[in-house]
This record gives sequence, structure tokens and C-alpha cells, in this order.
Amino acid sequence: MTNQETKQKTRSGFVAIVGRPNVGKSTLMNYMVGQKVAITADKPQTTRNRIHGVVTHDNSQIIFMDTPGIHKPKHRLGEHMVKVAVQTLREVEAVLFLVDATMPKGAGDEYIIEILKDVKKDTPIYLVINKIDLIEDKQKLLEIIASYKDAFPFTEIIPISAVKGDNVVRMRDMILKLLPEGPFYYPPDQLTDHPERFIVAELIREKVLHLTREEVPHSVAVEVEQMQMKEDRNMLYIHAAIYTERDSQKAIIIGKQGSVLKKVGQMARLDIEKLLGSKVYLELWVKVKADWRNREHMLRNFGFTEE
Repeated sequence: MTNQETKQKTRSGFVAIVGRPNVGKSTLMNYMVGQKVAITADKPQTTRNRIHGVVTHDNSQIIFMDTPGIHKPKHRLGEHMVKVAVQTLREVEAVLFLVDATMPKGAGDEYIIEILKDVKKDTPIYLVINKIDLIEDKQKLLEIIASYKDAFPFTEIIPISAVKGDNVVRMRDMILKLLPEGPFYYPPDQLTDHPERFIVAELIREKVLHLTREEVPHSVAVEVEQMQMKEDRNMLYIHAAIYTERDSQKAIIIGKQGSVLKKVGQMARLDIEKLLGSKVYLELWVKVKADWRNREHMLRNFGFTEE
């Protein structure tokens, strides 16, 4: 077989993962990719940028696009997040609309369904009901399926558990069959389109989300100011700043005698070392930038908006 014939049989395409905040979009993409490329947390609006996770098989490549949760925005950052999610739907071969099996269909889900009605008519749209491992009474699952079935003509309804992987491989195989012929967009060993600095910053932010109280997470951004490999010590030195909007939030992130910030650094360093395959020295600062979520130049600096 010639190289040209091989290329003709290669299939590739983009698949958007959309849904309300905190339904498990990032968890699903990480499971698909087989490695953490998007952060997860038990708080809504964890994902702020569109993140690509690349899944490559022998002759096919799926690029999953984990989008920010679609919600009613309260500031410029929120507007950006919703805009990113909606724009993604115009660029894909298929859409996975993720919903939470433990939650009834609400106004947020109905809002997304209205958006899906404007997606190109020939784009397959799958309803993916996540967190089925948390449902003991399967009758409730049937009721959830029924509540969505009449709301939109989904290509198929797929119950899954993104945490445990239940039914995820079946869903992936369904997607592979609908991919058009085309070249690989990324090298076979590449798992995401984002640079290392972005992933490192996100891993640090994830730990802040896990360790701080409700008033802090959404006002936090992380900027990696320096990444330098010191060959003589065989160690990667990373300096990063954690930004928040108020002095009171800064105090929470630092914690008593620096206890919270120290824990953030310890947890993030382990994940970064696993990601990069190198010993890491991680130094963190906490800085205050008042109302940064409504400042366009700050959003650009943090990579949330385009020039």
C-alpha cells in the first residue's frame, strides 16, 4: 500500500463537549485522552478556555473540545466563556451534550438546547447522560431520558460514567465511525494543543479550587512567569503567580502561616512532575488585581480573550 492510499483512509475530526457547569465535561475528556489535560473540580465554571484533547488510534484521530460551561454570564470573563462555548459548535463534526444524571432538566439545559437548534442540521448531536454510577434507582434514569427525548431530536442518547468509564468506549467507537476522511491534525503522540505553561497554570489553579472556600475560586487566575530547566541540577524551576481580586481572598489562599499555599504547591508539583516527566521546583506568589475579571487587558494577559 502506498503512502497516498494510507492517507486517504485516515479519518479525523473535531467533537465538542458542551453542557452546564460542573456536569463532568473535563472528566470525560481526560478519560478519553487517558491523561489529565483539563482540570476538574467540584465547583462550577472550572474550564475557562476551549481545551483540545487529542485521541489518536491507528488510522483515526478525534480532537475533543472541552468548552466552558454555558451559563448566564455575570462579568466579562463569563461572557467570554459562553462565547467560546457557542463558537465551538460551528467548527465540529459532532456535539456531545453532557448532562448530570443526578439533576433534573433545568432552565440551563433548556437554554443549551435552544442553542443546539442553531447547529448545522447535518451535525450529529448526542445526549450524554453522565454520572450514572450515582443513580441507584434506574427508574430515575429512565425518567431523565424521557424528559430530554421530546425536547430535541438527538442522534442518540448515551448514559455514561466519565469517572468509571462506563459506556465511554462504546461512545468513542460511535464517534470514530462518523469521522470524515482526512489527515491527522496533530502528531500521534500529542495529547493537547495547549503549551506546557498553560497546563501547568491550570494544574495550579485546580489545586486552589480544591482547597479554598466558595468565595475564592472564580476570582482566581494563574500566570506562569518563568519555566527554566537547570540541567546541572536536572530540575525544572517554575515561578508562578496566583492572582485574586481582594486582600481577603489572598489571605484565604495563603492560609494560616502559609499552610494552604504550601499544600497547593505540594499537590500541583506532583501533577506537574507526572505531566512533564521531570523533577520540579515550584515557587508560588499570591497577588491582588482588583476586579480583573472585568478588565479586558487582564483577560488578554491571562489568555482568556483574543487581541
